[in-house]
Amino acid sequence: MEIWITVIVTFFAGMGAGLGTGFAGMSAAAVISPMLITFLGMEPYLAVGIALASDVLASAVSAYTYGKNKNLDVKNGLVMMGTVLLFTMVGSFSVCMTFLLGVKFIVKPVMTTKESMQAVAAKKRLIQSIVCGMVIGFICGFVGAGGGMMMLLVLTSVLGYELKTAVGTSVFIMSFTALTGAASHFAIGGAPDVLTLVLCVLFTLVWAQIAARFANKAAPKTLNRATGIVLVVLGAVIFLFSFF
Repeated sequence: MEIWITVIVTFFAGMGAGLGTGFAGMSAAAVISPMLITFLGMEPYLAVGIALASDVLASAVSAYTYGKNKNLDVKNGLVMMGTVLLFTMVGSFSVCMTFLLGVKFIVKPVMTTKESMQAVAAKKRLIQSIVCGMVIGFICGFVGAGGGMMMLLVLTSVLGYELKTAVGTSVFIMSFTALTGAASHFAIGGAPDVLTLVLCVLFTLVWAQIAARFANKAAPKTLNRATGIVLVVLGAVIFLFSFF
């Protein structure tokens, strides 16, 4: 019976995390951690470690899917990733930000085109990536808000990325930051429960791939609405979990 409870909890946790990752480049820790803590009674530090480990493969494969569809900016993504890693040790997530960002995509879709993105000078884009990476890093480190949602907001609203490229670049960055975070968590907190880890990684990967493939084929307006709905629902669910 205990094994089936673990399977059910990890399935829904992986589904929520995978959809968030594939559609919006969201950190899996936002969904998986509270569910493992609430329903399986797991120690918070290890729950975050498992969530980050689940994020690594899901984000990497999602980034590959976005890259294959030419919706990934590797050059500036590497620059931003470097500054984010430099200015923060641990990334965390803001529940309110998830909900509000979801509303934004529904009410005011990001309709930027690739042509308008490419019109920005390479030097200007490079400087923007460095500055925004520093800002995200400081916010993650000192306020505790940020991670994937902060990067998505900055990429779409500040750097002017069209939504698909923004998500592709975000999951590309998150695959490396999640790997760093998971390694440090397991090194300090010890080995996690293997079954829970494997199930979370597997379910998150499957749902992230489903979301990423849908996102890359969807029209911009449809993608904005789908992303917004996913973020609003996940934001509301995570908020409710905070009361348990």
